[in-house]
Amino acid sequence: MRMRLKEKSVVITGATGSIGKETAKLFKSNGAKLALLGRDKDKLDELQTELGTDQNTLYIEYEARNEKLVAEAINLTAKSFGSLDAVVACAGTEGVIQSLTDYTVEDFSYTLEVNVTGVWLLMKHATPVMTSQKSGSFIAISSGAGVIGTSGLCPYTASKHAVNGMIKTACIEFGSSGVRFNVLAPGPIANRMMDSLHQQVNPENPAAVEDFVKTMIPMNRYGTDGEIAQFALFLASDESTFCNGGVFLADGGLTAG
Repeated sequence: MRMRLKEKSVVITGATGSIGKETAKLFKSNGAKLALLGRDKDKLDELQTELGTDQNTLYIEYEARNEKLVAEAINLTAKSFGSLDAVVACAGTEGVIQSLTDYTVEDFSYTLEVNVTGVWLLMKHATPVMTSQKSGSFIAISSGAGVIGTSGLCPYTASKHAVNGMIKTACIEFGSSGVRFNVLAPGPIANRMMDSLHQQVNPENPAAVEDFVKTMIPMNRYGTDGEIAQFALFLASDESTFCNGGVFLADGGLTAG
């Protein structure tokens, strides 16, 4: 098997979530040195049990909005592995479904702080490390909601549009540095997040919500965590060296119409 990330040092946030965990497993099998960040210590311990303990894997408890913890995680990764070759920003929250007029300031702000400020802090502290190396790949896991409007999910949708804008800005600011910044924007994926949204829309029959959403997807199915991980692998690898500032949709055609 060809190791597409052999000896590359990668930070993955939200590593205990569905996409983050699948990405961690795939990257590890492709030879990456991993710093796996999550806010839930118990879930990090479970991940460590699943992936194992070795000198090429760090498990770091952190909080996306805490700049001190983010900076420490980036610095520890670079110091432990000698470089920082890629960052995959998976941490995020979908929030609750309701009209934009019904959100409290606190609820609205929390979603933006986790989804936007969290990604910005990673960029703030990872970018100087990667620019000093004249290489690196920063991948923000956004959403198809970042290119369209989404009824009932105003803070989430706003946050993903913001992430896309930040990535494009970083591409322009640092385009000549050798560091690449890209967005990977999944559509509906068969995992916990979509299960949560189905349940919120129709607690009595969440499966009916899934069936309805599938009718809007030309491929008539949800994606998988593994499909998103494979896309992230491409963007983290040397196979995507001319990809910069892109918003790459993986949504089965949902946003094509």
